[in-house]
Amino acid sequence: MSDNNSRADGARVLADLNALRAIGAYKTGVHKPTFSEPHIRSLQWLAQRLPDAGLTAEIDGIGNVLGTSARPGPKLLAGSHLESQNYAGWLDGPLGVIYALEAARIINSDPATHGAIEVASWCDEEGHFGSFLGSRSYTGGVTEAEIDAARDRSGGQSMRDALSEAGLAGRARAVCERGRHIGYLEAHIEQGQTLEGNALKIGVVTSIVGIWQYRISFTGEQNHAGTTRMAVRRDAGLALARFCVEIDDRFPAHCGPRTVWTTGRITLDPGAPSIIPGAAEMLFQIRDDDSAVIARLEELLQSMAADVSARGPCTVAVERIRTGAPALMDASFQNAIEAASAAFAGGKSVRMPSGAGHDAQVLATVMPSGMLFVPSIGGISHHWTENTADADIVTGAEVFVDACRRLLKG
Repeated sequence: MSDNNSRADGARVLADLNALRAIGAYKTGVHKPTFSEPHIRSLQWLAQRLPDAGLTAEIDGIGNVLGTSARPGPKLLAGSHLESQNYAGWLDGPLGVIYALEAARIINSDPATHGAIEVASWCDEEGHFGSFLGSRSYTGGVTEAEIDAARDRSGGQSMRDALSEAGLAGRARAVCERGRHIGYLEAHIEQGQTLEGNALKIGVVTSIVGIWQYRISFTGEQNHAGTTRMAVRRDAGLALARFCVEIDDRFPAHCGPRTVWTTGRITLDPGAPSIIPGAAEMLFQIRDDDSAVIARLEELLQSMAADVSARGPCTVAVERIRTGAPALMDASFQNAIEAASAAFAGGKSVRMPSGAGHDAQVLATVMPSGMLFVPSIGGISHHWTENTADADIVTGAEVFVDACRRLLKG
């Protein structure tokens, strides 16, 4: 399977990735939020290249790009996304899209191969307007009402207006044809240091974490910061700070070996230096690949809030605002990636869970799915310094193409 005619063209893969990097460039990364002009240009760039891989290109009504094949035989779907976090890295998303494009170019032109690789770029994986809107739309999980309600988290623009400005208003949304694909394969940078730290080349993803997000609200009493005695204050900001500390004190006894939790945003109301906050809010997130662990921690969170409210002087309310189910990656996909790694990466692979969410966990609800990781330099991601060595990018492409071929043959 290591014949040069059937392996990835490393120079072409790097050229494609750098072409996308030049669209919306920011320092050494990109700024390419969903439906921004650079994002739309990236979608168009991909659509123009899909015919070279024997695919018919379509940009649908939610901003997904789909490349479909008329070849007979089994179809394997592959891809990722092309938008970025704000002022972030150049590989998070595009790497998986370009690997899929490369696999389609090579495999779809091979007369000895029965079947084809189809390519997808899912819209808004990064969550500017919602949670995995593109892949969830494709799998039938997004209503028109959800699109009506969606707003850009940075500027507040409605998704309907953004779709209209992008020229996508009125287009139909593509929906998965059940049974069409043998499965879905996605590649990504690791966004961590496991591979780099252990001199490994490929991560074989076993599972993708579920992400549960909460709004935790504290209610006290707004008052003068100079004339209100400490003994009678109902300081919502202080209650929030103490709650954060209590979480870190109590969660370790109830979590799993890979559970992580994060307080990502804190707001105080009214947020003035001479006013005791009468209200405070924190956005809090729990991640694990075991739903039972997250449910246990949520129960603890609610119990802690009830205890604080009972003690006073402030009250606490916990509201779950996002539920993302964890997903197991298909065993046959894991085996194909591992075998391809043995052929093209010297067997320098490891099976590992993903601590970040990916479109593959959405596709896994309707078809067998798999993911492979390549190393991230310094484990950095969601920042413009994100990078992966060119040699590791090329090795990852070779493993990805070979894994696709094995899956089609299997």
